[in-house]
Amino acid sequence: MINKQTPVEFSEQLIKGKVAELVFSQMFRNSNKFTVIPFGYENTFPEIAQYAYLANDKQVFETIRNAPDFALVSHDKREVYLVEVKYRHILNKEHVLEMAEKIQSRWKSVQLFIATPNGFYFGNCGNIITSKGVIPSLDISWINKKDQKEYTRLLNEFIANK
Repeated sequence: MINKQTPVEFSEQLIKGKVAELVFSQMFRNSNKFTVIPFGYENTFPEIAQYAYLANDKQVFETIRNAPDFALVSHDKREVYLVEVKYRHILNKEHVLEMAEKIQSRWKSVQLFIATPNGFYFGNCGNIITSKGVIPSLDISWINKKDQKEYTRLLNEFIANK
């Protein structure tokens, strides 16, 4: 059975996703370890997105539409990560596995970042698939614990825990 959302419920989920993206972006920018580049199609391809329905080759637009949200580039330019950002109220292994598989089918070597009311999770989609949906907590080598705690508090200020 498909759970059909009302327009208001859809908007609520969209807003939560945008808040998670802003928290991710600010948290990684403020870490001073990476340049954060918006990469998703709504940022990179807005003109293309508005005309996708006219395209003869829908697969090209599906690939673009499923582009990861951000690119993280280390300051020494030696490391580049594509990152898909999601908000989830509850972390569910089956759902995490499903997200990782969908992302991996379109883009190889993408990181999945999940913001939850209890903290952040971050892992490579290939590793998440191998571990059957287990995604590790955001390691302190990426963002220190103090900042993670502050950004979790900020996330929760904007997203009601329901």
